[in-house]
Amino acid sequence: MTMLTQFNPFKSLARANPAGDFDDFFRSFGLRPAWSNLDGVRDIRLDISEDDKEYRVKAEIPGVEKKDIDLSIDGNQIAISAEIRRESAKKEGEMDICSERYYGKVHRSFSTPTDVDSTKAEANYDNGVLTVKLPKKPNSHSRKVAIS
Repeated sequence: MTMLTQFNPFKSLARANPAGDFDDFFRSFGLRPAWSNLDGVRDIRLDISEDDKEYRVKAEIPGVEKKDIDLSIDGNQIAISAEIRRESAKKEGEMDICSERYYGKVHRSFSTPTDVDSTKAEANYDNGVLTVKLPKKPNSHSRKVAIS
């Protein structure tokens, strides 16, 4: 049986990973230590832009169905969460050699400088990208205060 391992040059440095020898101990038995799974947690990558009327957010969430995405808006706080599901259908006698794809829950939240009108917000999910339009609330202008 051949065992594939992912090479990361930064993890192989002893000063960067003092438990490297301990990880190799588990690897020699064909096991992965539980803490090695923490590296695989994916985050939601965002592009945020704005103009005078709205904020536009593009969030990469590949491998997710629309029904598994939650978007919540509370004033100027925006939260995006999703659940990435793994297909578990395997043929009899089949086993994984390498599994790098992440599955589980992902979450990302951020705040905008001004409040957002949640009643007029629009969201569209296409080809793994969630596009959200967040209109700015009128009369929520910021102002500078002179310091005396």
